[in-house]
Amino acid sequence: MKKLGIFLSIEGIEGVGKTTAVRFIEQYLKQKEIDFILTREPGGTEIAEQIRHILLNPNSEEILATNTELLLMFACRAQHIQQVILPALQEQKWVVCDRYIDASYAYQGGGRNISLAHIKMLDDWIVNELLPDKTILLDAPPEVGLARAKHRGPQDRIEQEAVDFFDRVRRAYLLRAEEDPKRFRVIDATKDLETVQDEIIRVLNE
Repeated sequence: MKKLGIFLSIEGIEGVGKTTAVRFIEQYLKQKEIDFILTREPGGTEIAEQIRHILLNPNSEEILATNTELLLMFACRAQHIQQVILPALQEQKWVVCDRYIDASYAYQGGGRNISLAHIKMLDDWIVNELLPDKTILLDAPPEVGLARAKHRGPQDRIEQEAVDFFDRVRRAYLLRAEEDPKRFRVIDATKDLETVQDEIIRVLNE
């Protein structure tokens, strides 16, 4: 997949400040007069947003099987890549994505304990080496993130998981970062906002 733009993903568990970081990056890129789009996973297209509702709906009477969750995540991603991410990169735009492929390794792999071989198979098929140029991983202990997230209103299906689920997700994220240090930049999200934003600027300036 040929791409000409810059692809940046923002990762982390609930409550680490991804939304705040994305808004900060948006303002920074506007100041620099850089052509960009903001998008998210799961979601990003009309069809993918419909699937997002199924994935995150906490009120469904039917239990969503873990393999179904994984497959729906990749169905969203397939649509997202073809309809949004790849066209924007080919138009030489920056793509700033709130979660991407690493989230599947973290949430479905780490959190749900799905075989990494199954995730890798879907990764090879759907993502096909379309990785971000940089991935900012906002890191904080689950207890800190979940305490912050409680103040945001009603929790979705995944936000309602127990602390040990998010501990596994965090460990999986950190393992991904350790395995690919050139792409990842891990930022301590327990630090004050100004410090976090200064570190984000350093990543963007690279």
